[in-house]
Amino acid sequence: MPASKTPAAPPPETSPETGPETTRETLPGPAPFNVLAVVQRGRLEYEALILAASFRAAHPDPATAPRLILAEPQPGPRWSDDPRITPQVRAALERLGAEIRPFDNRDFGHSWPYGNKIEALEALPEGEPFLFLDTDTLILGPLTDLPFDFTRPAASMRREGTWPDPPLYGPGYGAIWKSLYDRFGLDFAGTLDESQPDEYWRRYLYFNAGWFFHADPRAFGRRFRDYAVAIRDDPGEALASQTLDPWLDQVALPLVIRSFGGGRPGPDLSGLDGDRTCHYRTLPLLYAREGDAVVACLEEVTAPNPVKRLLKEWEPAKRLIYQGRGARVRALFDRRDLPRREAVIRNRIKAEGLWFR
Repeated sequence: MPASKTPAAPPPETSPETGPETTRETLPGPAPFNVLAVVQRGRLEYEALILAASFRAAHPDPATAPRLILAEPQPGPRWSDDPRITPQVRAALERLGAEIRPFDNRDFGHSWPYGNKIEALEALPEGEPFLFLDTDTLILGPLTDLPFDFTRPAASMRREGTWPDPPLYGPGYGAIWKSLYDRFGLDFAGTLDESQPDEYWRRYLYFNAGWFFHADPRAFGRRFRDYAVAIRDDPGEALASQTLDPWLDQVALPLVIRSFGGGRPGPDLSGLDGDRTCHYRTLPLLYAREGDAVVACLEEVTAPNPVKRLLKEWEPAKRLIYQGRGARVRALFDRRDLPRREAVIRNRIKAEGLWFR
């Protein structure tokens, strides 16, 4: 592969034994941080309204809450339509305390909107710790007392083995992932979960990109962009049989996290994808598989008239929340014995005519 398409390996930032070093002054109490999500015209603006309403309910005192920043892509050659949100939703988000910041798409856009989470990091203040959340996230409780170590990044482990899909005659999981770590000059062996068997997907560092965090959004975003663009433009022989759309962010993310000395999150962060946040993906999936407390939170934060009036313009919220069809979805499943694969849940909902997206 052409060497010019692969960014130079970053200098070592951590020691495997001691973890990342930092010269920052240690402050008492939890470190202040920003929370970032992407907002865009259409589905994401309504999801952002739910996110902002639940965020404010979980952090009623703005003086002690993290800053909620919603990054909005701007019109340009990377978009076929104007991606900016409607004025009514913008006003509602700002009333809920969200700060909306613009960003431009340089490498991604309409052809791969998942790249927004990479390019949106440029909208954050340099050097200020951040927690990125996918817009389809419900905040269930305060985030301020979670013990983040922002110098050791991590990401969501609520994922399925969606990538890679090794061909019958190879290369396998190990060879595919190792080729990527070798390409960027990163340690591969130290990422393996040796409690899992060889060639089983859970053995390899793989995240859902629904949340991730680090100490510096600009540094993290630059490297995320460099790695993703390099892989997209020149996947290499080991990835010749692999599909990168829509998985490119989840392919690059483990490499970026490892390059900054991070890895799998520890049990002290179990509140993310637990009792503090719910990455629900779609409202039908929320009603199908999440606990009663999640449904109660959703319906409580979407009940006030200023939020309700706007959300009723969005078909999934109108049908599932306000017309009560979410209860019908809920009745289809035993949450103590859900199908293991999300596709099975989706297909059952669709068969009943209750899939709204």
